[in-house]
Amino acid sequence: MNKENTSAPAGKDAPEEMNAYPFWSPRFWHGMRAGAYFKLMLENGCRVHPLRVPMAVGLIPVTCANSAMRSLQTLFFGRKIAATELTEPPIFIVGHWRSGTTMLHELMIRDERLSFANTYECFVPDHFLISGSITPRLLWFLLPARRPQDNMPAGFDRPQEDEFALISMGAPTPYMRMAFPNHPAPYESTLDMQGISDQELDAFKQAMTWFLKTLTYKKQKRLVLKSPPHTGRIAALAEIFPGAKFIHLVRDPYALYSSTRRLWRAMYETQGFQIARFEDLDEYVFNTFSRMYKGFEDGRESIDPQNICDVRYEELAQNPIGVVESIYDKLQLGDFEVARSNMEAHVATLRDYKPNKHVLDDDLMAQIRDRWSSYFEKYGY
Repeated sequence: MNKENTSAPAGKDAPEEMNAYPFWSPRFWHGMRAGAYFKLMLENGCRVHPLRVPMAVGLIPVTCANSAMRSLQTLFFGRKIAATELTEPPIFIVGHWRSGTTMLHELMIRDERLSFANTYECFVPDHFLISGSITPRLLWFLLPARRPQDNMPAGFDRPQEDEFALISMGAPTPYMRMAFPNHPAPYESTLDMQGISDQELDAFKQAMTWFLKTLTYKKQKRLVLKSPPHTGRIAALAEIFPGAKFIHLVRDPYALYSSTRRLWRAMYETQGFQIARFEDLDEYVFNTFSRMYKGFEDGRESIDPQNICDVRYEELAQNPIGVVESIYDKLQLGDFEVARSNMEAHVATLRDYKPNKHVLDDDLMAQIRDRWSSYFEKYGY
């Protein structure tokens, strides 16, 4: 029999065509350094679809401006950033795409003792210290009201995945695939940090360290960050940031598959320099999941059990305040009562969200259960 599943809360489906995404809206590439942008183009043979050429050409002066602004930020703040210490280790929210990481992130940032990377900071990590007080106010209208992948609210000041900062800084990330979705997936080794070159590993470490130091210099608070690709990198992150805390979300794999497939369709449509053919999309969803979780389970062995906990999405959705309180207790994040009222107020705003419906046929369900069997068994699905 077929099974009906739900994805993350959303009001209506994500756009299936790029013209559903406002043409003036920023793409993830708008914050790139010029060198990183030209490298991306050259590595992909500049195989841009004719309809996307205006976007590709228009990004040249933007990325050059980013490089110039980066030089200014380094001139004014470089030494201060380099001298900044992360007095409290960061908190990383990890888990496969569509597992509820955004929901938990939005909850935890209600704790005023914590801070986070917002959309503007992730899109222009090289110069938000000098441009962040002006540009978002002037260009607020450029962002769509809602994210294309799930219809969740969008805005420069909303929490964002720090993975997008890696894109702008030219660090290796699997998200580069969104630029050229018809090409072989790049940087797959960064899903589990296995087989990664020394040069790529150094670039990842330097970018993460510099970005978190810059955020800490600006905000002077403990950081809570979320990025699904970090799931398979927990060992590397624990090495870079000793004492880091990890909150790992799990979810019904059938729902993960359906919602993740929809996510990548929306991202390729809205962010790509090519018209996506989606020829290997299903295999990509299967393979990235398996590689990510192999990296996670191997890396978990090196993490102090007091620094990591598992959270079921289904329980978080049912009892968000109770689940977050248990996280604070397990990871010793401080007095939860200080943050309770702010989190309760946020939860009250979520009651109108309606989950999307997905139907999987029997053959696909059997394939998901077979290929992700270890996840089903370990997490009780």
